Amino acid sequence: MPASPDPRRAELERLLEARAAHPVDGREATAVAAFRAALARLERPFDEEADPTHVTSSAVVIGPLGVLLHRHKRLGIWLQPGGHLEAGEDLAAGAVREVVEETGLTPRHPDGGPRMVHVDVHEGGRGHVHLDLRWLLFAEGPPRPGDGESRDVVWFSWAAAADRADPGLASAVQGLRLIFGGTET
Repeated sequence: MPASPDPRRAELERLLEARAAHPVDGREATAVAAFRAALARLERPFDEEADPTHVTSSAVVIGPLGVLLHRHKRLGIWLQPGGHLEAGEDLAAGAVREVVEETGLTPRHPDGGPRMVHVDVHEGGRGHVHLDLRWLLFAEGPPRPGDGESRDVVWFSWAAAADRADPGLASAVQGLRLIFGGTET
């Protein structure tokens, strides 16, 4: 008897359709196309053990002090909190869990519920390719990363976050800055 389809796949296809209609830039448009192509061939896209290419969930966390980034322990670069989904985990819930684990903060979704704001496809280390869904979350307070997590978790101004982030994340930060960040220089 074949396994029942994962309901997250239909949700993911709807989310990708929305991002395809309004990409932040050319890089995101290319990422949406690559994401869709990978999704078409992957039997279990949410399972990191099934294929080196798989779906991840992360969050662009914003608050009164700007944008929260952490320096990835293995990669050594400043990124948004995020990572692999757990078995059966809701796509947006994965981002919330990762923020809690990696920052110690209590994030919340925007009014109206989860809002995916960006898609990126990138090397994830160890030969993985991450099909990353980036959610908008709000938080405040001093970071308190969990045991085993990077100790480098910092609130950056909008401009500093865009300068430190990889090009894909930088474009997402710039797009959100227009909505939430005011005119800071």
